[in-house]
Amino acid sequence: MVAAGVNAYGEQPDHGVVLITHYTRILRYVSPDFVHVFVGGKIVAEGGPELADELEATGYERFSALADPVLADTGAGAPG
Repeated sequence: MVAAGVNAYGEQPDHGVVLITHYTRILRYVSPDFVHVFVGGKIVAEGGPELADELEATGYERFSALADPVLADTGAGAPG
């Protein structure tokens, strides 16, 4: 029900939705136009809905090497 409202809102002229999630499963219900992957506060990958499908299938591990080593060593910015 919520996803239907988000989709309907985003389809209206002059409206947009920014959805930030760590779980690509929500994208089964909300249709993205663009997908961006952030690591350490920087965009490290961009794509369309196919990028979300890839992330669901393979995970985010390939992006962990792109993390700022200082943040990775301190645990800063890590979820939890």
